[in-house]
Amino acid sequence: MRQFVVIGRDVPTDPDAISLSDIPGAGRLDLLCRCVSAGVFLSHGIRESVRVHLAIADEFTVSFDSDALRHLHPDERNVAARVRDALDARDEAIGHMPADVSPGVELRRMGLDATLDRLVGADGRGPDGTLVQLHEDGAPLIDAEPPEDPVFVLSDHHDFAPDEAAAVDERADRRLRVGPELLHADHAITVVHNWLDTDGYASY
Repeated sequence: MRQFVVIGRDVPTDPDAISLSDIPGAGRLDLLCRCVSAGVFLSHGIRESVRVHLAIADEFTVSFDSDALRHLHPDERNVAARVRDALDARDEAIGHMPADVSPGVELRRMGLDATLDRLVGADGRGPDGTLVQLHEDGAPLIDAEPPEDPVFVLSDHHDFAPDEAAAVDERADRRLRVGPELLHADHAITVVHNWLDTDGYASY
C-alpha cells in the first residue's frame, strides 16, 4: 500500500464556498485535486493499493482509496465535486467514524495530527505504514531505499506551518526530496510513484 497525505490549509470547509467554475479560488483546491489524480490514476486506468488523504483546514480529512473508487475521472472538476460532496456529508462523520461519500471516498472529522496517528501511530511506524516527509531539505530520493507501505506527507503551495512540521517531524522515519528543483505537489507524487514502480530506479 502506498499512501499520500496532502495538507490543504486554505480549502474552505463549507461546501457552498466551493464553486466548480472557480476551483483555484477555493483555497487552491485545484492543486489538491491534481494530487488525487496523480496519486490514483495511470494513463488508462487506476493504480492498485493507493490512498490519497486530503487534510483540509486541519479539521477534516477526505480520503480516496484507489481499490474502491468508482466513476471518478482525473479532471479537476470531477475530483473537486467529490471533495465538495464529502464536505457536504460532514455532519454524518461522528467522532472518528467516517462519512461514506461514494465508493472509495470517505470523510473523517480529523485534522492532520489525528490522521497521522490513525495511519502511522505516534512513532511513525504503524499500523498502516512508515511516515516519510517529502521536503526540499530532505535527503536525495535516489540515495534512499524504498520503504514498505510508505505514507508520504507533503504540503500544498505553502511551506509546512510550525505545528504541521512538529506533527510530522515527531513521526517521520525520514525526510526525502524528489530532485534538485522545487516541484508542484502533484508532480512530486508522480516522481515518487516512478521511484517506487522501479524499486528505487533499479529496474525498468
